[in-house]
Amino acid sequence: MSEYLLEVRNLQTRFELFRGTVKAVDGVDFTLREGEILGIVGESGGGKSVTGFSLLGLIDPPGRVAAGEVIFRGENLLEKSEEEMRRIRGKEISMIFQDPMTSLNPLQTIGRQIDEMLALHTPLSQADRRKRSLELLREVGIPNPEDRLENYPHQFSGGMRQRVVIAIALAANPKLIIADEPTTALDVTTEAVILDLVNALKKEHDLAILYITHDLAVVAKICDRIGVMYAGELVEVGPKRPIFLHARHPYTMSLLGCIPHFEPESRKHSLVSIPGRIPRVNRLPEGCIFAPRCFFVQERCRRERPALEAVGPDQRAACFFARELPARVEDVTGRKHFPHPAQARPLLTTAGLAKHYDPQETFFRRSRGRRVQAVNDVSLELAAGFTLGIVGESGCGKTTLMRTIIGLLALSAGEVRLEGVPLPPTTARRSRESLRKIQMVFQNPDASLNPRHTVAQAIQRPMRLLKGLPAGELARRSRALLAAVNLPTHYLERYPHELSGGEKQRVAIARAFAADPALVLLDEPLSALDVSVQASLINLLFDLQAEKKAAYLFISHDLAAVHHLSDAVAVMYLGRVVETGEADAVFTPPYHPYTEALLSAIPVADPTIAQENIRLSGSVPSAAAIPPGCPFHTRCPRMLGSLCRTVVPPWRGGPPHSRIHCHIPLEELARLQAGTITHRGANGGGA
Repeated sequence: MSEYLLEVRNLQTRFELFRGTVKAVDGVDFTLREGEILGIVGESGGGKSVTGFSLLGLIDPPGRVAAGEVIFRGENLLEKSEEEMRRIRGKEISMIFQDPMTSLNPLQTIGRQIDEMLALHTPLSQADRRKRSLELLREVGIPNPEDRLENYPHQFSGGMRQRVVIAIALAANPKLIIADEPTTALDVTTEAVILDLVNALKKEHDLAILYITHDLAVVAKICDRIGVMYAGELVEVGPKRPIFLHARHPYTMSLLGCIPHFEPESRKHSLVSIPGRIPRVNRLPEGCIFAPRCFFVQERCRRERPALEAVGPDQRAACFFARELPARVEDVTGRKHFPHPAQARPLLTTAGLAKHYDPQETFFRRSRGRRVQAVNDVSLELAAGFTLGIVGESGCGKTTLMRTIIGLLALSAGEVRLEGVPLPPTTARRSRESLRKIQMVFQNPDASLNPRHTVAQAIQRPMRLLKGLPAGELARRSRALLAAVNLPTHYLERYPHELSGGEKQRVAIARAFAADPALVLLDEPLSALDVSVQASLINLLFDLQAEKKAAYLFISHDLAAVHHLSDAVAVMYLGRVVETGEADAVFTPPYHPYTEALLSAIPVADPTIAQENIRLSGSVPSAAAIPPGCPFHTRCPRMLGSLCRTVVPPWRGGPPHSRIHCHIPLEELARLQAGTITHRGANGGGA
């Protein structure tokens, strides 16, 4: 018997399209043992998901697996009939998809869907299937499973739905699970719980897991080995630590350089920006497929295709110069450092800002329910040229706060001041000049760019409406703005559907800067993008801020990106700010217990970093039923008892310009929190 549960040899998947044959997966080889997690990482379009679908025989026409072997428990799955594969899927090999709402049937209860899997793959009676369903829900951490068994998917939160999907995947005790981006759409705290669950289930059931993701931090947290995919091929494979500490392929090195780290002493610097984009797999270069984007390319690379060869113990890389590469791409490319802005007067001030939603009463129905306090008593200051980061879980009020500031939502209480002047509550009542000075970049550029407008029309609209520029000046400024966001001028005639996700976001940023704003609101502008695109956009935001002197209000659930970009940070929970201060102070003990939990939950892209596991119990309470006392006390791992349950905590002044909303003395918090994130290296040089 082989020592491997799964052996993939020379896997080739083709799509026959009218424009030619597309080699989506080309000659992929890897192995997987029982009880091991192999992470497959790379940019979108690299072939990761197609590889996972190919293993299960889920490639539909015009696609097909053209060659190779998938040896699972000694048998080649590619030689199995569709009927034989149906018996294997779910029973021997299960799959967890990225979006649980597309995996779960919205018309069937959770219990019915687990029962369906058990009835198909086990000999259990109906009574025993119900028992097993309850066991599975308990195992994945669903509270009160007896009650939840009859619930429908829409009655669960995103994290709970993903737990249900995992329960279904485990139902028939499979040996292998293929997880395709299972935590991408989740909060950092929910993601941490799901990753803990995956790790625990692996150990308990001796599962093998093929974990597909673009997130190198997740790979560092849970995987044993890594395979890096580029344009349908594996370019590096090996154990986690050697790859993170000394990658042997330029693509792996470049991906690692794209990631922002918790580096208190050298924070505001450029990240590695990989030039160009991943090539279409039907238009690959003649030599090394990464040569057009490689920082170390030589003439041989453009002529010959390197093989995936051993470069260390159990480590292989497809690079002619793998043994000669430096430890980091930055050692060759260098870093551009951005100075911290000089102190300036406040540009934006919010005082006691609140946004409440009252129950509606109509002629036909009396009002029911309670007031929803989406944002409550938020007071912030942002100076010209500075960046204020806003962090917190989904539902904490970040986006509502931003929409209230810009005037898309009318505030319920408090005021917003721009350069000391109070702003009317809605955009309809604001002057053209105040509208010009505050612009916004949304999370999803597809939803904010008009599909019927060209790039030129999108960029020129704010210049025409808010600045009244003539046609000749509009054209000149449009070209300059595209150059500023690193897009060629011929993109002015393109429509949104002709752009990649990162290019659309660059257009959205160019449009935001078109009217020369003083303040740009950035609502999760990086969350849906590849790590390489995120890095280039972070560099772009730095460059534009240095050139235009604009202030940023930056919302993100990625704490490392917030720390890297921001001068100051505000942490929100249930519509309230619980901690605020300079970025380095907020991310250094003492922290608010909620900040501590966020930092503990975030995966860090360095396997040598030690993190204390602090997991929050339960979900975020409803904004219509905010707990008395400290709003965080129902989930706080450091709750003091009746004091936290009944008394609103005071503001405690911490390091310079820092405040924490907590009953626990700061000295005590600092003592308790010393090990939340332990950096390798005395100077905090770890991630």
